[in-house]
Amino acid sequence: MMRLGFALALLASPASAQVTFIDMSQALGPHSYDGGWEHFVGGGVVVMDCNGDARPDIFAAGGANPAALWINRGDFQFARVPLPALTDTVGAYPLDIDGDGILDLYVMRVGPDVALKGTGDCSFTDATADWGIAQTDQWTTAFTAWWEDGSRPVMALGHYVDRSNPDGPFFACDSNTVLRPGVNGYTAELLAPGFCPLSMLAATDARGRMTLRLSNDRQYYVRGGYEQMWDIQDRRFLGDDDGWAQVSLWGMGIASADLTGDGLDEVMLTSMGDQLLQIAQSDGTYAPAPYGIGTYAQRPYLGDDGRPSTGWHAEFADVDNDGRQDLFIAKGNVDQMPSNAMADPNNLLMQQPDGTFSEAAATAGLADTRRARGAALADFDGDGRLDLVVLNRRADIALYRNDTPKTGHWLALDLSQPDGNTRAIGARVTLTTAQGTQTKELRIGGGHAGGQALPLHFGLGQATQADVAITWPDGTTTTQTLPAGATTKITRP
Repeated sequence: MMRLGFALALLASPASAQVTFIDMSQALGPHSYDGGWEHFVGGGVVVMDCNGDARPDIFAAGGANPAALWINRGDFQFARVPLPALTDTVGAYPLDIDGDGILDLYVMRVGPDVALKGTGDCSFTDATADWGIAQTDQWTTAFTAWWEDGSRPVMALGHYVDRSNPDGPFFACDSNTVLRPGVNGYTAELLAPGFCPLSMLAATDARGRMTLRLSNDRQYYVRGGYEQMWDIQDRRFLGDDDGWAQVSLWGMGIASADLTGDGLDEVMLTSMGDQLLQIAQSDGTYAPAPYGIGTYAQRPYLGDDGRPSTGWHAEFADVDNDGRQDLFIAKGNVDQMPSNAMADPNNLLMQQPDGTFSEAAATAGLADTRRARGAALADFDGDGRLDLVVLNRRADIALYRNDTPKTGHWLALDLSQPDGNTRAIGARVTLTTAQGTQTKELRIGGGHAGGQALPLHFGLGQATQADVAITWPDGTTTTQTLPAGATTKITRP
């Protein structure tokens, strides 16, 4: 049963402003995620600051088209810049692989992946061989990473269909891989069975343990396939004895956030059909959210197509800065699948004071029915309101400016620490105001085929300051009170 204590405490908060987004896509120009059946899935977007100017830049996969990179020049002006020639890209994730304090990119491909070393000026060089990352001809569709010591990350790769299987593609899911750092580069470890993951996320679970969650595409399941949870410390899959009930769906993307204020993250799984929100329980298990919460979003809300929706990227964020996490879901038919909706608009689900969610995409200007894939919410113009970028299949990329009037206050935290895990991945932030408590964890992974490396953004509602406690990856905790309206850089002592 969902705990609504935190939500009920917000009943006295001011009513949300009418959320409004303005289409600014001309700032990026034409770019689409294209290609044949191997690019029905994927289409990830990366948002990161690749030149240190505190403005979020954008990388977008291209599928059969070349991948693209735009530098943010400010005031919604973007300049497209060259990349190493990269085609057959599925998506990418930003992280500091070599510990030099500069963001790199792990690029997932149909075929050998590429690890790009950032130089600090938004240019990149291929460092795959230099870093000892052995590559195969597999089809990578999911990625996540975490640190087990202070040096280099452990990286998990999710592989889709085994293209060499003569009986494929149906029932031909490939195995997955965990790359572990060693003295002479990375060692590949088999992670099996594989059920065609389209998203992976390493994060603290409801038990309080670091766990690798895999969301798998049921369309290509081997017999008996299901969603998976892999305990990172024990290096084993969880089962019934751990309270992990098997769930089977057409898994596309993962998003997680603490929606109830208890310090445990709820988990959203997108799918072809229902979008499943799992509520973290105090006993370390998960329970499906009640249908009335408003997050299942199983059919298009425009009313002109009654077939099931297809959800891809999902992301929790506070769009109107009222102190409550909202939810964006990118929607779009796989290609021409007649069993599912063709005109399938994206969702913007605004969390209400009672903890339920209400659809706002149509009135907000986001009811786009192109085939969306990856997306990201980020403050591109530095005004404290989260904007939106959406990558589409066989249609141009979309960019929207958040013009919502009279939003609440906000603050953002840019964390770092003096070791190989320079961006403090795994740190957990607890922020408290008179309105309540919010918690967020820094991680790499989730979404659909792309992620962010940006300061953690918090909406504060009417509060003009907040008490912030940071539990760093080494277990130490620091506390301070911070003002609203600014991004604060904090380095672990």
